[in-house]
Amino acid sequence: MRILVAEPIAEEGIAQLREQHDVDVKIGLNPEQLAEIMGEYDALVVRSQVDVDAKLIAAGKRLTVIGRAGVGVDNVDLDAATRAGITVVNAPTGNTIAATEQTLALMLAVARKVAAADASLRRGEWKRAQFTGLELRGRTLGIIGLGKIGQAIAQRARAFEMTVVGVDPYVSAEQAALHGIELVDLEALLARSDVVTIHVPLTRSTKGMINTAAIAKMKKTAILLNVARGGVIDERDVAEALKAGRLGGAGIDVFDHEPPKDSPLLDAPNTVLTPHLGASTAEAQILVAEEVAEQILDVLAGRSARYAVNAPLLTPETAKAIAPYLPLAEMLGRFFAQFCRTGVTTLTLEIAGEPAAHDASPLTAAVLRGLLETTTTERVNLINAGALAKARGITVVEKKVPSAGTYAAQLTLSGEANGVVTKVAGTIANGEPRLTRLDDYGIDMAATEFMLITRHLDRPGTMGRIGLMLGEADVNISAMHLARSEPRQDALMILALDDDLPADVASAIRGHDAVLDLWTVRLVAER
Repeated sequence: MRILVAEPIAEEGIAQLREQHDVDVKIGLNPEQLAEIMGEYDALVVRSQVDVDAKLIAAGKRLTVIGRAGVGVDNVDLDAATRAGITVVNAPTGNTIAATEQTLALMLAVARKVAAADASLRRGEWKRAQFTGLELRGRTLGIIGLGKIGQAIAQRARAFEMTVVGVDPYVSAEQAALHGIELVDLEALLARSDVVTIHVPLTRSTKGMINTAAIAKMKKTAILLNVARGGVIDERDVAEALKAGRLGGAGIDVFDHEPPKDSPLLDAPNTVLTPHLGASTAEAQILVAEEVAEQILDVLAGRSARYAVNAPLLTPETAKAIAPYLPLAEMLGRFFAQFCRTGVTTLTLEIAGEPAAHDASPLTAAVLRGLLETTTTERVNLINAGALAKARGITVVEKKVPSAGTYAAQLTLSGEANGVVTKVAGTIANGEPRLTRLDDYGIDMAATEFMLITRHLDRPGTMGRIGLMLGEADVNISAMHLARSEPRQDALMILALDDDLPADVASAIRGHDAVLDLWTVRLVAER
C-alpha cells in the first residue's frame, strides 16, 4: 500500500513504515497540492501544521488511516474521517517523559534562578548574593491533573523529597495514594503548594483557571509552571502578579498565541520561558514516530489500533439500536461529573429497555467521554475508554434490564463517593435527551445547555426570590421542574437557563438562607 508523510517525523518511524509499504515523503505541499495527490494513498501521516479537513479527506478515496504524530488531533476533522470510514490514530504516550522532564527543568531553573544568573554572568557580572535560590526538599508540589504526565512528575518529585498533593475530579484518593499523591481540592492545593504545575487540557472550564482570584489563594513565594496548554493560565493576571510580588516565579512553555510576540509574560520578572519544548527531545520524536507508525501498520493490516481517536463504525443493526442513545449517554456522563463533584471508584451504567438487547460498549464509551472530557487530552472512544477509566481508578459496571418501566429505554448512571450515592437517569423523547431522575427525585425535563439546580427548604417564597435574583441579573429561565421529598421538608428545583449563570449570581443564590446546596451544570460539549 502507499503511505504519504506530509510533515517531518523521525526517520525511525518512516523506516518502520517502509518495511511493509511504499512511503512517499512530501513536505511543504499546500492544501491544493495535497488534495490533488491524496487519492493515490492509503494512509496519511501529519503533525500539527497540515489541516486535514473534510475536503482533503474527501479527496482521499483510498484512505484507510490518518496518523497524527503527536497528542492533539485539532487539525483533523474527526467527524468527516469517521463518516468516511477512516481510522484516525495519534501518539499520546510518546512525549510523556519529555514533557515531565521539561516541567522539572523549569521548576529547577526558576527555583535556582538559572536563566537570570546565566545572563548576568555573560554580562561580566559576579553577583552571587543576587541569585540565592530555593531548595525543593521539604517543599510541597501541587499537581493539577493526574494523568500520565502528572503521575510521572509526582514520582520524580518524591525523589527530591517533596510532598506531593494533587487535584483531579476523576482520580480516587486510593489511586492517587498509589503514586504518593495526597488528593485535595483545588483551593487547598493552591494554599498549600510551594510549586503549582498544571497538566489539564484546554477546555471552556479550564481556560484561564489560574487567574487573579486563584493567585490570591497561593503563597506569595509560590512558583507556577505550565507545560500543558496555552490558555489555562491568564497570562496578563500572572504577569501582573509577578510584577507586584504576589507570585514568586513562573516557568512557562506554552502560550495563548505562539510565537508569543505580545505576551505580557515576556516582560515579567522571575520567569523562565521556553518555546513549546515539552515534546522536543530526540527520544520523544522517535517514540512518537514509532508509535504512530505501528498503529498505521496495524490498521492497514486489518487490526485494531491501540490509540484510535475515533470509534470504529457500528454494524448497521447495532447502529440503528444504539446510535440514538449515544448523545444521551454522553450527556449523562457530563451531567454526572458536575452533579457528583468528586471522583468515584465504581461507576454503574444500567441500560434498560430497547438498547439492552445490543452491544452496550459504545454507550459506556460515550458516558466516559462526557465524564472525562475536562481531564484528558485524549479523545475517549470505544477503544480506549476502559484504559482511561482504569488509569483513574474507575471500575465501570454495565447492567442490562429488559424493561424500562414506562419508558421505551432508560439509562441510569450511579456511583458512590465518600459514602454518598449519586444517581442520574435519562431517556430519549421526541429525539432529544430528557432527565428522568436525580438521586431520589423523579423528574421529567429536557436537558439544556445551561442548568441551575438548587436543593432548598420547601417554604413559601423561596422559588420566587431565586427567580427574582435571576431576573435582576438578566438571566432568563426557559423551563423549570420542582420535586420534593415531603411538604415543608427539602425540595429540588431544576431551572433551564438561556445563558450561562455568572459566578457572582450563583454565589448570591447559594448564600440565601433557604438554599441548602446549588449546582451550575453546563451540558454544552467542552471541546
